[in-house]
Amino acid sequence: MHKSHFRFVENLYKYLIISGVVILIGIVVACIFGVKMDINFKGGTRFTYTYTGEINLDEVQTLAEDTLQAQATVTRSTGMTGDDARLVITLVGDQSVTTETQQALTDGLTEAYPDNNIALGDSNTVSPTIAGSFFAKSLFAVGLSALLVLIYVGFRFRKIGGISAACMALLALVHDCIIAFVACAIFRLEIDANFIAVIVTIFGYSLNNTIVIYDRVRENKRLHPGLQIAELVNNSINETMSRSLFTTITTFIAVATVAVVAEIFGLTTLRSFAIPMAVGLVAGCYSSVCLAGPLWVRWVWHKEKHPKQSKKAKKK
Repeated sequence: MHKSHFRFVENLYKYLIISGVVILIGIVVACIFGVKMDINFKGGTRFTYTYTGEINLDEVQTLAEDTLQAQATVTRSTGMTGDDARLVITLVGDQSVTTETQQALTDGLTEAYPDNNIALGDSNTVSPTIAGSFFAKSLFAVGLSALLVLIYVGFRFRKIGGISAACMALLALVHDCIIAFVACAIFRLEIDANFIAVIVTIFGYSLNNTIVIYDRVRENKRLHPGLQIAELVNNSINETMSRSLFTTITTFIAVATVAVVAEIFGLTTLRSFAIPMAVGLVAGCYSSVCLAGPLWVRWVWHKEKHPKQSKKAKKK
């Protein structure tokens, strides 16, 4: 039988420390700079203007806040050709904007930048109530996905642990979601519908890697029934690690390319999807290889230990 090169089970605590440090960094960044929420999740108003040439975003933000009498954020996006630039002014929260105020903002921008051909493209307002409902439904969708994962993995691998193996796979998925959130916090990305799409997609990729490992564990357990569980899992992870790495690297290159293109051309929508997706893919591979299996072994050891303690207590 193939011998282990890496002792994943024995090094579990090191992996947990690495994950803990990354998550801690994300929490610190989120506490210091805050977390941006899209208007679809928090409510607010968004104006999109088309323009040509160059515009100073800080000046636009000052003008918008003075006109609207509210705190605003201003971002810029550029198309692939570079000649269809868009100026996005966002007011988050319960900010009421009348038609007159909107027109005053448009007039102010036109007067301040007469040579930039500024024109209002569209405006969108979402009430906090509707935004809260949408956010709750998004969380429900993620929660339902997690429940289905628990049921599926628990049933499929009932011969090697069932629900306990499923719970460890689910913990690995939660880890990946948190790391994706950390990426949004560090890169100052909005939490929007793209983030929910990222979470669900990461579920698929990460779970696939974990299932490949569990499949090998089940096969090796059948072929080598006398093997210790730690050695069984270590060998299974080593035997499938190259497949997990190659699959992740291939997908990561494609997503990272999209992220680079989004950064170069200022494609905000693609940026908010590609960056957390790229980070989530790496986290998913890492959690499947380094966390899911070793955590399951620790749980099995825990279950084996407590029945013995119970028997000793009964004898006394």
